[in-house]
Amino acid sequence: MITDPNVKINLGLNILRKREDGYHDLETLFVPYFGISDRLEIVIGDDYSRTSAYLFNRYGTDGPESQIAVKPEGVFGTETEESGFDRLVQKMSEDGKVMITIARAEGVDWDPLKDLTVKAYRVLAEDFELPPVKIFLEKKSPVGAGLGGGSADAAFALKMINELCELGLSELSLATYASRLGSDCAFFIYNRPMFGEGRGEVLTEFTSDVIRFNAEGYAPAGLDIQVVSPEGISVSTKDAYGGIVPHIPEVPLREVLSGPVERWKELLVNDFEATVFAKHPELAAIKQSLYDSGAVYASMSGSGSSLFAVYEKEQAR
Repeated sequence: MITDPNVKINLGLNILRKREDGYHDLETLFVPYFGISDRLEIVIGDDYSRTSAYLFNRYGTDGPESQIAVKPEGVFGTETEESGFDRLVQKMSEDGKVMITIARAEGVDWDPLKDLTVKAYRVLAEDFELPPVKIFLEKKSPVGAGLGGGSADAAFALKMINELCELGLSELSLATYASRLGSDCAFFIYNRPMFGEGRGEVLTEFTSDVIRFNAEGYAPAGLDIQVVSPEGISVSTKDAYGGIVPHIPEVPLREVLSGPVERWKELLVNDFEATVFAKHPELAAIKQSLYDSGAVYASMSGSGSSLFAVYEKEQAR
């Protein structure tokens, strides 16, 4: 089974209060964006893979096949000149239940067995007898960019395993498992505009005449959303929270989102911008450039570093 896990943007992100468990209560509108996606395949046991050869041909070699070498830790791939990390890695779990292959043009700088897709398999395996699987992930969405690419991979993996193994889990059950993997994972189970509260895992349907579906996802009626992901800037959620002063906004987020888009620049805020822009002023400059290019609204997504802009259709660029 092959899917294309898409990313998300956040329309508004208010940090309301710090909780006793150390987390923060927030409110945001999660909105799918289909203009950026990964490619994920999961096969059962020794079933045939339709992406394996493609991944090895594109990422596993940069010339002769002899450049692929098995490394001491059991990972193999071809090192990139730019990052020094392998563009393709493959690893088998000690129990033989999961083999995962990850390909990324910029290189894979994390342990593949700690990837969220493997964690998705493991969280289901706690409650179900699952067969061995092979996971093939082509990572095309930016990492550490506030777009939730890793969370999307995990949520799509849960849905795929549920279907492949005929587990019969409902959306709500899958969202419960997803919330154990990350605060925004549950959103991708639904993959439609959802109002997020709590840590982001408490989700409710959001319907509005303002937000409608278009070819690349959901956008304000008559407008387009364009996403910008600056190269070389990665923001950790921990750093984004540093210095945050929680507060309750004067105008409730639901009210802002249901109002005219023309007022979003004034009222629709991502609280993370204060701390992230202080550390990365180039992101503030990019946001201003989006307004200078004619955007009706521009904002950072999640904890950054990606930004997005809302344009009138004839101005979209």
